[in-house]
Amino acid sequence: MERRIVVTGIGTVAPGRPGTKEYWELISNGRTATRTISSFDAAPYRSRVAAECDFDPIAAGLTPRESRRMDRATQFAVAAAREAVEDSGLDLPAADPDGAAAVGVALGNAVGCTTSMEREYAVLSDGGAEWLVDHRYAVPHLYDHFVPSSIAAELARLVGARGPVALVSDGCTSGLDAVGHGADLIREGSADIVVSGGTDAPISPITLACFDAIKATTPRNDDPEHASRPFDATRNGLVLGEGAAVLVLEELEHARRRGARIYAEVAGVGTRCNAYHMTGLRADGAEMADAITAALAQARLAPDALDYVNAHGSSTKQNDRHETAAFKTALGRHAYDTPVSSVKSMIGHSLGAIGALELVACVLAMRDGLIPPTANLHEPDPECDLDYVPLRARETRVDSVLSVGSGFGGFQTAVVLARHDREAA
Repeated sequence: MERRIVVTGIGTVAPGRPGTKEYWELISNGRTATRTISSFDAAPYRSRVAAECDFDPIAAGLTPRESRRMDRATQFAVAAAREAVEDSGLDLPAADPDGAAAVGVALGNAVGCTTSMEREYAVLSDGGAEWLVDHRYAVPHLYDHFVPSSIAAELARLVGARGPVALVSDGCTSGLDAVGHGADLIREGSADIVVSGGTDAPISPITLACFDAIKATTPRNDDPEHASRPFDATRNGLVLGEGAAVLVLEELEHARRRGARIYAEVAGVGTRCNAYHMTGLRADGAEMADAITAALAQARLAPDALDYVNAHGSSTKQNDRHETAAFKTALGRHAYDTPVSSVKSMIGHSLGAIGALELVACVLAMRDGLIPPTANLHEPDPECDLDYVPLRARETRVDSVLSVGSGFGGFQTAVVLARHDREAA
């Protein structure tokens, strides 16, 4: 029998206040967490707004030693994983002392421990003045910052994962791809439980400079709250975000045996690459459409079975038109009947974390029968002519959801979530 994968726990550290409840209150009410950057002086940069997390590692349960040792992205991941595992009802690692259930980790991340690496470089090079750095002044855990896989290793220690552990780094699709990888591990029998998701803390001078260089971020600095406006005709770039989301994935029968609450089934995953350009996208969205078609085929769902599409919706003219074309190709006439929205309008684009944060939004939309809106959508782009749920959330039953991601390098990913008991519905 085919092994099926379900979500039994969720945890988040999102822009604004951390925690899943706080995250859902923010986006379901159409509020935004974008503001002028406060973590460093962004005055020299073209874009000076971001969606920052009001995160206190000690309040989140980390010890002072952990908070000193871990990069901000690692802190986010640990805090989100603790909430997700608690939410699942599992007692990891104590729940599996004899290895009866293989536990794995699959975590997505795009830019590693950027915040710590940039800070350490500034210290060791005297602000860039010295070419040869003096290692005597380096923090003893510099290696952890230098190797992104250390983030996944921290989660493995946290949950006692002795099964497969991996860090997936596919740029902006990393969070979605990590969940897809975790689902594959369970499907193939390599694990019964996988702690999966994404984390990133990219709001730093070097990351901001990189996005400034290609003019991908918005220069709308005088109005941070309304700076991210996917599908709006006046949009002019994305807003950087940060955060983490972790989902506990579990083999269906394993979850049933322990009486777990089941949020949703990871029913289908599709991935493609356009093999075209590092930052450019083909206007027809063919590769994203192929990924969507593959995910629907694995889920055994027809396009008209979808109740909601969570868009990548980055608020760039190129991306929003690209995925609108992809939806029309993959869903046909049903693209016009299916609600679509972008939570990046409220929490920005957190690179390797955003796909997982969006999946949590999809899970909660299914739980509460409420589709989060696309904030700041006042003047629709004529080339983006689908139902983008502008400004206010929409109440409706949600049984199946498509969430998509698009990343630099041409990566395109689609994930379908559905009710695990949909056959009996």
